[in-house]
Amino acid sequence: MEAEKQIYRVSGFTCAGCANTFEKNVRRIDGVEDAKVNFGALKLTVYGQATIAEIETAGSFEQIKVVPEGEKAEDQKVPLYKRHAAVMLSILFALIGYFFQGIYGENSMAAVTAFGAGILSGGFRLFKAGLKNLFKLDFDMKTLMTIAIIGAAVIGDWREGAVVVILFAVSEVLESYSMIKARQSIRSLMEIAPKKAIVKRNDIEIKIDVEDIEVGDVMIVKPGQKIPMDGIILKGTSSVNQAAITGESLPVSKTVSDEVFAGSLNSEGLLVVQITKRAEDTAIAKIIHLVEEAQGERAPSQSFIEKFAKYYTPVIMFISLLVMTLPPLLAGGSWGEWVYQGLSVLVVGCPCALIISTPVAIVTAIGNAAKKGVLIKGGVFLEEMGSLKSIAFDKTGTLTKGHPAVTDIIILNENCDANEIFSNLAALEYRSQHPLSSAILKKAKELNLDFQGIEVEEFSAQAGKGIYGTINGEKYIAGKPDIFHNGLLHQLEDRIFKMQKQGKTVMLMGTQTSILAIIAAKDEVRDNVREVIQKLKDLGIEKTVMLTGDNSSAASVIAAEVGISESKAELMPQEKLDYINKLQKTGKTAMVGDGVNDAPALAAAAVGISLGGAGTDTALETADVVLMADDLIKLPFAIKLSRKTLWVIKQNIAFSIGIKLLALLLVIPGWLTLWIAIFADMGATLIVTANSLRLLRVQEKKD
Repeated sequence: MEAEKQIYRVSGFTCAGCANTFEKNVRRIDGVEDAKVNFGALKLTVYGQATIAEIETAGSFEQIKVVPEGEKAEDQKVPLYKRHAAVMLSILFALIGYFFQGIYGENSMAAVTAFGAGILSGGFRLFKAGLKNLFKLDFDMKTLMTIAIIGAAVIGDWREGAVVVILFAVSEVLESYSMIKARQSIRSLMEIAPKKAIVKRNDIEIKIDVEDIEVGDVMIVKPGQKIPMDGIILKGTSSVNQAAITGESLPVSKTVSDEVFAGSLNSEGLLVVQITKRAEDTAIAKIIHLVEEAQGERAPSQSFIEKFAKYYTPVIMFISLLVMTLPPLLAGGSWGEWVYQGLSVLVVGCPCALIISTPVAIVTAIGNAAKKGVLIKGGVFLEEMGSLKSIAFDKTGTLTKGHPAVTDIIILNENCDANEIFSNLAALEYRSQHPLSSAILKKAKELNLDFQGIEVEEFSAQAGKGIYGTINGEKYIAGKPDIFHNGLLHQLEDRIFKMQKQGKTVMLMGTQTSILAIIAAKDEVRDNVREVIQKLKDLGIEKTVMLTGDNSSAASVIAAEVGISESKAELMPQEKLDYINKLQKTGKTAMVGDGVNDAPALAAAAVGISLGGAGTDTALETADVVLMADDLIKLPFAIKLSRKTLWVIKQNIAFSIGIKLLALLLVIPGWLTLWIAIFADMGATLIVTANSLRLLRVQEKKD
């Protein structure tokens, strides 16, 4: 039996290490099978049974508060002086200590008392958590800091202890502020959609909360207002800016029957919209949910760092012990001096900067991408995109607009009625899901043919080949040329080849004994595809490939037109999958498709990328990365952001380890002090965080 799953919003975290400690504490609660903290999204997922009181007790070391997801947390505005009262009081006592030190000396009772009061007032929460962890042999950052500060007091360095407490408290405040900045992208997404909507019920317009709106309600959206809910336009025409959802820079024209999304801006006309989704199911709600889930997914580098830190901390403690004991025992050094040096090693060895080096970069990058219309579903995919060697594209609906138009109808038997043949073809295609069927039906409607009334019996479809059906006792076949045997095809090969050379997709309509018509259609290439392919090459993507079920001639024409280096045509879904697996052996490969027809290839690729996620739930669910607009222009930006993120993570790891090694070298001449140690630890944490925040500034390159 699957354990009950409960999700909570969390407040009160001051650092990534505290989130890990909280996660461990919740797992220890009776009735809890597992718990996962999403530090980026401030969420806790509990598998099993636990009350809010039990969970908050597990987080009492940080005064953590939780509320069930979906409930509104009480937003209590705490004045600045109350929020930071402890550190401010600690600073006051430290200043008093310095005053007494100047008058009576550093070791005077007055100075020691003042510095001691500073240590207690500023470090009470720290000591409470640190001592508790010490008894559990859980050596996190607070445990190390507690040992160091108590040790400083024991050897008589009260002033140092007080200053270290103050610096540590200040670093926690700054780290917390930095994480708020890193989360600002997801926070801004939450504020996009209005909280109320004007709804028409019983011919009366009323303003209600979006949570109270039902599917089928009709809402009124005036010019200049944001659209509160997803829906279909019943009346009105307008220009809608949906950049917040899809990242498109220009407004999109919308009219009757078009879909609109919550959070987009109605620029011009009055719109009457029928609501199609509840508040929790809108495109923006799903984006927020998926971004939050993505921020909680541990990237490979993050998992490595967490494992590394698990062994790193005990090693630092062992080194600290050696520094304290070996010089006095072997070289006759001063115990007081070398115990002080050892305590400094403990402080400088805190792994906080190392632990936070990856998650803060991942949170920032995923949030920035979401604001610009690129949904990346986890740190693993963010990292994979940064090291891609090849990208494979589906043709229809990806490189092309996906709306082919019929260009040729050639009736081969002069004795046959052209309208009757095309009507029968449209009747067959009316029951098909093939991309060309829409072009056939559109043309039939333009010719005013009544195809929907035609009865088709024994209808069947052969994937990637064609369709079959019986009309008025005659069995018809429609599909790729090779669906007919060579005897019938022989005289048509030159005509078919000539059309295919022009980039047209050719299908034949006939019976088992004769071919009645040739129908050709052509799909237009998207406007900016050539620009996108060139940008990918400029970014160093070694190989771009087009995979299509279409004929090789049509594929070659499209590939040459957009600048793709290689094309593979007439592929069945399994063959696309096989080719992706082959490409993967030469380097990491992404597959870009529509999220439905290319599902096997998308799943096999290192990164599956889908288009048009704002309009389709399937795209949101299937792919690893979703370009929310139905446009490839965001792909180079996503790869650029991923590479920048990988570089920032490497910088963070190198800097956080390097600065600690540099500080540890100061032990050799005996220059390491608690002040230098805390500045090294605090400085590394803040620099790593600030470096990660630079990812918020990564923009799309405009030509």
